[in-house]
Amino acid sequence: MSKQHPRIVDLSETEPNRRRGGDLRTLLTPATVGSTSGFMGLAIIKPGERIGEHYHPYSEEFVYVVSGALEVDLDGEPFALRAEQGLMIPIDMRHRFRNVGDREARMVFHLGPLAPHPSLGHVDTEETESAPAGPQLTVGGPEAGRPAEPSEAIK
Repeated sequence: MSKQHPRIVDLSETEPNRRRGGDLRTLLTPATVGSTSGFMGLAIIKPGERIGEHYHPYSEEFVYVVSGALEVDLDGEPFALRAEQGLMIPIDMRHRFRNVGDREARMVFHLGPLAPHPSLGHVDTEETESAPAGPQLTVGGPEAGRPAEPSEAIK
């Protein structure tokens, strides 16, 4: 059994992922730090941007708004979400985030547990400018005791 080691990952070490809207940066993942129970990142959403509607069939999502303000639609119902507020999104709940304010919003997200395979972790339910609706790759869990392979979500 191999022992996990702590690792610091700086935001500057991550690549922007704009496929679903906004600028999503996954920092702590099975591929970057060997995590086995979930992954964490930061969403940077400029005024007028959104993260397209999606759901997670295996994971709860925990979000914390660090700065700015967002509207989040949960199964089609809108809610205001502002700085210094957190939200837990249950498994299978459709959600989208919209920045309707006049300043950038930053939101930390954590998902867990991991899906049994990366391709099962995230399902888009609407098209965004660069991604059609349907299953999309995300960070999943290890298979047969091996670390998960990097997915499109962390490239």
